[in-house]
Amino acid sequence: MAVTDFAYKLQQVAHNSDLLSKIGRGLEREALRINSEGDISNLPHPTPLGSAFTNRWITTDYAESLLEFITPVSSSVDTLLNQLMDIHKYTVDNLADEKLWPLSMPCYIGNEDDITLAQYGSSNSGKMKTLYREGLKRRYGSAMQIISGVHFNFSFPEQLWDVLYGEQNEEERKASRSDAYFSVIRNYYRFGWLIPYFFGASPVLCPSFIKEEESQHQFSKTQSGAYYLPYATALRLSDLGYTNSAQSELNIGFNSIEQYIDGVKRAIKMPSAEFAKLGVKENGEYRQLNSNILQIENELYAPVRPKRVTNADEKPSDALQRAGVEYIEVRSLDVDPFSPIGISEQQVCFLDLFLFWCLLTPSDDMDSVELECWGKNWNKIILEGRKPGLELNIGCNQESLTQQQWGKNVMAELQQLATLFDQVNQNTQYSDVCNQLNEMLDHPELTRSGQLLAEVIDKGGIRGAVSPLAAKHKEKLNQHQYAFYSQQQFVDEAKFSVVKQQEIEQQDSVDFDQFLTDYFAYLSE
Repeated sequence: MAVTDFAYKLQQVAHNSDLLSKIGRGLEREALRINSEGDISNLPHPTPLGSAFTNRWITTDYAESLLEFITPVSSSVDTLLNQLMDIHKYTVDNLADEKLWPLSMPCYIGNEDDITLAQYGSSNSGKMKTLYREGLKRRYGSAMQIISGVHFNFSFPEQLWDVLYGEQNEEERKASRSDAYFSVIRNYYRFGWLIPYFFGASPVLCPSFIKEEESQHQFSKTQSGAYYLPYATALRLSDLGYTNSAQSELNIGFNSIEQYIDGVKRAIKMPSAEFAKLGVKENGEYRQLNSNILQIENELYAPVRPKRVTNADEKPSDALQRAGVEYIEVRSLDVDPFSPIGISEQQVCFLDLFLFWCLLTPSDDMDSVELECWGKNWNKIILEGRKPGLELNIGCNQESLTQQQWGKNVMAELQQLATLFDQVNQNTQYSDVCNQLNEMLDHPELTRSGQLLAEVIDKGGIRGAVSPLAAKHKEKLNQHQYAFYSQQQFVDEAKFSVVKQQEIEQQDSVDFDQFLTDYFAYLSE
């Protein structure tokens, strides 16, 4: 029998509280390299970092200058953050005069064509990664693609499913685990607006990033001309940031793994008249991977994703179909400008509590109409989340609550979970985080967006506020002593990654055209 009562589930967890020390967590942080003038670097990927194609810790995302740092899975918050800190240290120590831009929204953009696409070598799979980015450039422009974020990968301990659902065989376990993760995802859409409220850090935009005549928003300006909305939290998540209007009609559902996979597979086969106009190949040169709404599944933009580690050459939806959901990827975190690694212990602890709460809280099925209603709450928080008395709708009902009232209601239940986490960890870490966040509900100026906007206005603009932060973070990272890895491990990984890339390049047995034909054969099935 499915258990839906929060109090009962909480009691079950309390009787097995040791499981709280077995949560799996991983982090992916993106950051632009900037030069000494504070502009986006035009230098290639630094040689000491090895191959961006095969280095397991340090790679690139859309652009050659957009670094991405990846930790392995850890069950310890301290270990997780030390790993990320060490990866940052080795990187920054090898950036010469460059620094890391500490915001999600990019620094000054002159000509978008000057943004160099990430390069992954001459192998077919490496060229495909770069071509995918060429398609993104032609579809949406390069500026949107160099927006940075932090992704938080989270998995519940496997033994938890026995506690909540009793002993099951392998197929039953696969189904119940996936159902549980999708219930979390639905609650994430319902209540995840708390993440940009507390931790959104993009209330202001560089003037080069926005065309004033195209904006529907009434911006204020700093002395240097930077645009901001007085109560905004995370413009990165708005229609000015990392969004894709072409995907708004896909209506991918989250009521079951079958519904989700069916929606994704329909989406990757759905032709786009708009993207067809771009052409796939012209004068012998590829312009995009294909002209469908999604070139590949990674192009699906979402604030949270169900995930499973894929086998070689396996597509994400096929991995989910094979073995069910393994973890979820939270994608709504702005880079924390006040942290040298873009995320803080406070944020990780909150996400632990919030995602566990999403699992224990009843989560009815959600149709596209309800999903749209919850999306409106997100948009309100993104654009004016710190506005006193801002009211959010309770689903599609006529009832409403202020963001403060609703936040307090959720935090009261998170506090119950925090007590359990603290008992396991033998400290008050999680309760302290709840107290800090409750204070942010009472005093919105204490949120990340509130602090950053005050600093930007005080310093007259983005550069005046952010350049000192970039310098401060680099100095702190330079002084950091390795806490988990060693410098030699990073040197060895860089060398190994170069060799590994060369081996992949030597193993190609077909030309690039045939490689793409084989890869996309499923589109004609």
